[in-house]
Amino acid sequence: MSIPFLSIYLINRLGSSPTQAGTVVAVSSLIGVFASFYGGYISDVIGRKKVLFISIFGWAVVFVGFALANQIWMFFVINALNGLCRAMFEPTSRALLADITPQESKLLVFNLRYAAINLGVVVGPILGLQMGNSNSGFAFYIAGLVYFCYGIVLVFQFLLHKGMGGATGQSADRLSLKGALRVTGRDRTFVYVLIGMIFCVLGYGHFGSTLAQYLELSPSFTDGAKWFGYMLSLNAIVVLAVQFPLVRFSSRFSPIVPLIAGNLCVACSLLIFGLFPYIWTMVLGVVLFTIGEVLMFTMTDVLVDRIAPNELRGTYFGMFGFNNLGNVMAPLLGGFLLDALGVNRPLLIFGIIALTTAFGLPFLLLARRHLPEEQARVE
Repeated sequence: MSIPFLSIYLINRLGSSPTQAGTVVAVSSLIGVFASFYGGYISDVIGRKKVLFISIFGWAVVFVGFALANQIWMFFVINALNGLCRAMFEPTSRALLADITPQESKLLVFNLRYAAINLGVVVGPILGLQMGNSNSGFAFYIAGLVYFCYGIVLVFQFLLHKGMGGATGQSADRLSLKGALRVTGRDRTFVYVLIGMIFCVLGYGHFGSTLAQYLELSPSFTDGAKWFGYMLSLNAIVVLAVQFPLVRFSSRFSPIVPLIAGNLCVACSLLIFGLFPYIWTMVLGVVLFTIGEVLMFTMTDVLVDRIAPNELRGTYFGMFGFNNLGNVMAPLLGGFLLDALGVNRPLLIFGIIALTTAFGLPFLLLARRHLPEEQARVE
């Protein structure tokens, strides 16, 4: 209901340029890139529960800060803190799910998590539009309240399950942070997957940054913020409709294959956005984009879980947060292209974006080649 509209809010409310808005949006992912590894690592050492509490209640405070901010630099600082909270929460929550879920149920559980996120994305943008979130900060207060309530739910859950969320081993027996970086860096399959996913996320990141700004600024569209909100909800609805059939079908193959197919779908959809600047073609592009998104993201958690040693699961999930380099580059690249080329040259803008997304294909193909045979099929 709020963050996807942040770049539009900055343009409308504060009069920022696309480059300034892109920089503010990018800083969240930039902080996430460097903090995500440590977030996952520290959860292995001190326990998932403590990290989740710090991140979720910190997030509630961050969203109140968004509502109160009135200058570009304030949004820059607050969105950096937003990225820090995400970098702690995401790898820790995934690692906790992996800890408590039997192996035969992990594919289902990770996909239920993804479906739950998209249930929120169906409703959130529509609520945000009703609150006038492209011009008002009220939605930020509501988002902060939601995170606070979620934190209270977590408190009760951990009280009911006292043995859940502790450290996975004694800190004296654990690798140092430098040693953990060395271990993951030597895992060739993991490194190829990570680099390939950086480019996948680069393409995915343009949906919430470059496309949002393009719809708002282009003379080809009226009420760009409204149409973008509807596209966000359509994206989530399509995810819920196709997720489980696609997962069932793609589980027959190596988990790398859906990532390759997803990268191609996202790259083609971005090209469609530039080729045909009409609402109905944008809708078709969103559907294709969403299919690619599902193919890319539904198998990654299971794949990382399979690659990671049990005692370093949080570390691997944290290291995988470096794929957020794509989310750093997307708003910066998109904002630069919009400023340099202008909104009247969509084919060139989205053509460049589609090409950079496709740069992930060689690395994913290398990962498929090096994936150990015993991990090549999802049970």
